[in-house]
Amino acid sequence: DVQLQASGGGLVQAGESLRLSCAASGFIFDGYAIGWFRQAPGMEREGVAAISSRDGREYYADYVKGRFTISSDSARSSVTVYLQMNNLKPEDTAVYYCAADETPLEFSTGWGREDEYDYFGQGTLVTVSS
Repeated sequence: DVQLQASGGGLVQAGESLRLSCAASGFIFDGYAIGWFRQAPGMEREGVAAISSRDGREYYADYVKGRFTISSDSARSSVTVYLQMNNLKPEDTAVYYCAADETPLEFSTGWGREDEYDYFGQGTLVTVSS
C-alpha cells in the first residue's frame, strides 16, 4: 500500500508563508499523481492543488492560483511533494491532507475530487491569524 505522511503545518500571520511536505512511498506504477486537499471547520474537504508524475503537470484551485505552488522530488518508488503557500490568508486555515492516485485516468478533470484518489494521509493543521 501507499504510505503518506504530511507535515509542515503551523500557526502564521496573514501574509506569511508555509511549506507543507508530503512524503509518499510504496508506489508500484510510475504514473501516479499526488494531490493536496484541505478541510476547514464545518466545511467539506476540497481540492487545493495536484501534480501528475506522468507529465509534471500542475493543477490549482482558483482560490490559490498565484499564491500556492506544488512541486515534487521523486525517487524510484517514493516521492516528496511540497506545497509552498505564500501570502496566506485567514481563510486558508484548515487541516491539509495529501492524497495519492495510483492510476490516474482523466486526471485533468478529476484532480480536485476525493474519489479520484486511492489513499489519503493524516492531515497537518495550518492556522492563519489576521
